[in-house]
Amino acid sequence: MIERDSTDTIVIHCSATPSNMDIGVDKIRKWHVDDNGWDDIGYHYVIRRDGTLEIGRDEAMVGSHARAVNGTSIGVCLIGGSDSNGKWEENFAPIQFETLKSIILKLKDKYDIEKIIGHYQIDDRKKCPSFDVPKWLEKNDVV
Repeated sequence: MIERDSTDTIVIHCSATPSNMDIGVDKIRKWHVDDNGWDDIGYHYVIRRDGTLEIGRDEAMVGSHARAVNGTSIGVCLIGGSDSNGKWEENFAPIQFETLKSIILKLKDKYDIEKIIGHYQIDDRKKCPSFDVPKWLEKNDVV
């Protein structure tokens, strides 16, 4: 893995799993390493259904979560984001959003980040993370 030279973006993702599936870093790491052949989990942080923040890829390392900005961004993944048929669905618990706000504020302060986006904002084939990120940021006083 390669260390990031600069950090200017936070990219919010979802695991595209139904609300009754509470997975975490270990399961996603298995998917990314065993199934995709990557060195590690692609995300730097994962927020479980109960709001627990789990550390994924080392924060200083280049991620593998949004190809266009991997080299300058930190990836945060919320567990959930699809229904039982695999269709995009905003099904996150309020506690997950509380944790999301907390980690975003911490990272903004640490790296002086102003650009916070949803995965869909750099890859229009995606709906990830299944909610309107700019609207959520404004509503929650994160911008």
